[in-house]
Amino acid sequence: MDHSLYSYSLCVALPLMVFFGFYFLFAKTPEKKIFKNYLRSRRIMGIALLLLAANYSVHFFFGIRFKSADSAILMNLSTYFLCYYLFSSAMITLLDRFYITRKRSRTHIILWMIFSSLSGVVLFLLPGGAVQKVALLALAAWLVIYGLVLARRVIVAYRRAVRIFDDTHADDIGAYISWLSIFPIGHLSLVSDADC
Repeated sequence: MDHSLYSYSLCVALPLMVFFGFYFLFAKTPEKKIFKNYLRSRRIMGIALLLLAANYSVHFFFGIRFKSADSAILMNLSTYFLCYYLFSSAMITLLDRFYITRKRSRTHIILWMIFSSLSGVVLFLLPGGAVQKVALLALAAWLVIYGLVLARRVIVAYRRAVRIFDDTHADDIGAYISWLSIFPIGHLSLVSDADC
């Protein structure tokens, strides 16, 4: 791999992530209560971007990929797992203000800790060779499946919101956003996908 190309790509991506991360967190925002879900979503997105920026910073400033490939893999797996949850939560909270709960957040943080711990065990304690490769493949499959489950939740929440919007036959988007802030879209069915 060309080290300079790798460094340049990080150098370009890092300032953008830092800028947008801080912008989403601290830029001037509307004061109206109607935008509460939007502001929460924006802040979660900002945190996710800054987390990715921290990951990129370690790669850029310390060249961890070239010093310890296992450490770089562990850091990437752990960062992406947590960012999947943050990005999906940021999108779903625009459609369902009741999506983010303490129980759900605690569950995903525990899953992230388990995933990160298992990644560390596989990379640093298992002997290299076929066993480690199979274990890494299993972790990668877990990460992909986790991402697909979260993506499905975003799509389901979006479809519900579109269906409800179509059923109202209203053109007043402000009233719709206000209504979304009151009505729990994620609980339209007795057993929602997010709670299964």
